[in-house]
Amino acid sequence: MSDGTPLYLPRGRPLILATMALAAANFVVVLDTTIANVSVPHIAGSLGVSSSQAAWTITAYAVADAITVLLAGWLAMRFGAIRAFTGALMGFGAFSVLCGLSPTIEMLVIARIGQGMCGGPLIPLSQALLMRIYPPETRAKGSAIWSSTTLLAPVLGPVFGGLISDGLSWHWIFLINIPVVIGCILSVTALLKGVENEPVDRPIDRVGFALMVLGIGALQLVLDLGREHDWFGDPTVLGLAIVAAIALAAFVIWELTAEHPLVDLRVFRHYGYTIGMLCFTMGFGTYYAGVVVIPQWMQVSLGYTATQAGLATCVTGLAAIAMTTVPARLAHWMDARLIISIGILWMGGATIMRSSWTSEVDFWQLLLPQFLMGFAFPLCFTTLIFTSFAQVPPREMATAAGLFAFMRTTGLAFGTSLSLTFWDSEGRVAGSELAGSLHSDATSAALAANGFSIEQSREFIAQLVHREAVTLATDKIFLASGVATCLMVVAIWFIPLPKKPGMGAPADAH
Repeated sequence: MSDGTPLYLPRGRPLILATMALAAANFVVVLDTTIANVSVPHIAGSLGVSSSQAAWTITAYAVADAITVLLAGWLAMRFGAIRAFTGALMGFGAFSVLCGLSPTIEMLVIARIGQGMCGGPLIPLSQALLMRIYPPETRAKGSAIWSSTTLLAPVLGPVFGGLISDGLSWHWIFLINIPVVIGCILSVTALLKGVENEPVDRPIDRVGFALMVLGIGALQLVLDLGREHDWFGDPTVLGLAIVAAIALAAFVIWELTAEHPLVDLRVFRHYGYTIGMLCFTMGFGTYYAGVVVIPQWMQVSLGYTATQAGLATCVTGLAAIAMTTVPARLAHWMDARLIISIGILWMGGATIMRSSWTSEVDFWQLLLPQFLMGFAFPLCFTTLIFTSFAQVPPREMATAAGLFAFMRTTGLAFGTSLSLTFWDSEGRVAGSELAGSLHSDATSAALAANGFSIEQSREFIAQLVHREAVTLATDKIFLASGVATCLMVVAIWFIPLPKKPGMGAPADAH
């Protein structure tokens, strides 16, 4: 069992229930990365704090999650994958209760840190366990179900958060985790006893852990605070960036030379896995740029409600669910790299479609590219996941899953920060250009003829310029994201083809 080979694989209904439990655990953890985003005003008003203070509930979770996601490999080896999974799940549930019952912002932030620390390892542990309970010839099906929750949860988070906060209370965005956590714990402990690995008494790498906490924590703070504080023009952000660079460089050197590394970075020697992980990170980052920008643009410039904006983004997930099993079927007779390439070009094309939007676009025109993009997700991301992991032997699966999850979180953070920075910058540039080319006198005269006062005319013109400027900036983001997505196709063909195309059989497991 120390090599990760299972003694018993569940079959039939037990396998389905175990898959649902692992996928559900992954879903609630990823959901909590975005579910609080739209609830910040509710939290601020309820606890009597500013919106910037309430926003620390988001930052606290992101930082804690990013730090502990890399501990999955060590936890699985030290305590056993099932024990580590159920223990982290119980901690996640307990801190979810504390979040929901928090009477002060200080308690809420502390509880969110605990929730993120327990939630971080659950993502890679659920993925590693799912890969373990499926035999190589059907592993693609399990991977498809798991990856669909990873893609759907960040999109549904703001929708659920808005509906729950408006209809009930912000407390319930955390308390809804409890029944899911209980169900997952009962299912996993009952169904997966036969796939537990024997614990290995391995000491924790304290130096590596300290460097990891310092480096990843500083990096996450740079990404969260940089946009609002002029990036490196702010001494605090610049200092955090320097700390992150030094600490992460020292972490890599230490982990590669330590006798018992906290994170076994030697997994990167499987270059097919490494290429796949980098492509997944970039693809997820460019995709998430749209998830962040579209709802804000719809509400700020087009006048839609938060619920309507959420629905416009969640149709992507509905289309993805409809395609969940398709990649596994195609993988039986098609090169997995070709499937991924089709998915990437499809995603890029759907993204570029958005670059022709105008401020007069109607709701259904907004929905169409979102819906079309969803069909590409399983082809691209699901196939990319199990093709990448096909290069990794079972004994390194938990570590590889932890690194993969960390890079996904990093891609999400980079995609959010860079897209919003670019959006703001291009919006200001476009606004200046439009204001310079506008014939304001003629426009003011036309408005005055329709009964507008001078102040009303100025306000109307300013709003018109702002709306068009933001729309132009939005189009540029999608054009750049679409082109970047399409260029990833080149790297995909450097991934070695698995022994059985698309089946996910570990390259050196035999």
